Amino acid sequence: MTYERDGRIARVTLDRPERGNGITLEMPGELAACVERANLDPEVHVIALAGNGSGFCGGYDLVASAERMGHEPADERGETSDELRGSPLDPAIIAANHDPDRTWDPVTDFQMMSRNVRGFMSLFHSEKPVICKVHGYCVAGGTDMALCSDLLVVEDDAKIGYPPARVWGVPTTALWAHRIGPARAKRLLLTGDSISGIEAVEWGLASESAPAAELDRRFESLLERVARLPVNQLVMHKLLVNQAAAAQGLYATQVLGTFFDGIARHTPEGFDFVRRAAESGFKQAVRERDEPFGDFARSPRDERRG
Repeated sequence: MTYERDGRIARVTLDRPERGNGITLEMPGELAACVERANLDPEVHVIALAGNGSGFCGGYDLVASAERMGHEPADERGETSDELRGSPLDPAIIAANHDPDRTWDPVTDFQMMSRNVRGFMSLFHSEKPVICKVHGYCVAGGTDMALCSDLLVVEDDAKIGYPPARVWGVPTTALWAHRIGPARAKRLLLTGDSISGIEAVEWGLASESAPAAELDRRFESLLERVARLPVNQLVMHKLLVNQAAAAQGLYATQVLGTFFDGIARHTPEGFDFVRRAAESGFKQAVRERDEPFGDFARSPRDERRG
């Protein structure tokens, strides 16, 4: 993740393009630190969130973890960092907690995922507005960051959705209903289907969409317009609107979603998904999950992600 200030704009960019900007255990904390840095900078009026590479974010980087369940896990270097070792975020503890032959402690899942939720929600709670640019794909856990942002500018052909709704996941930030309403939230979560950028505008999720060639210009134009307002006005307006979601019970719903996410990984279907990932690889497990819906072939770049 990178951070830079460009006049009145703080630019936060997901920067793991070789892994589809996949979410790691450390990323939500890094995101929160970037948001706090922008909030403490009196020169910053607005935060621009984007992703490098072929898409915004393909969700959690699950390939290694799903394929190693039941084995001693490690990071990409074969190591576990000192600050994570022995904590609820230690990959060894996470994998052990997902072993069907061991007793499952749901609080371990909750401790891990609730920390991620707090990291993502730093965008929602940011005093200064966050405008997110979505290109390519924004799926699974990647939607948490997009939905926690204040405004979305999306590519017309972007793919936005939560495919883990089909098995092994529940959206922990629980913002779908608040962003697009209960009926459309159910339409996505009861099928695991995704929508395009054009549909995202029609559904009220994004403020505008544009062809790929025009996306950056439209994104920068909106950033510049928002940045013209005084910081005090921006802070007050964002706080005012956010209270509506809080009053509707968002925080209680997030607790439920975070616990449900852990439960989803310990259903018979969830264990079977992990077993197939361990036997045949994560791509094959995702293929088997999505082929009955007829949409796997349309998104080959998402084969490695959740």
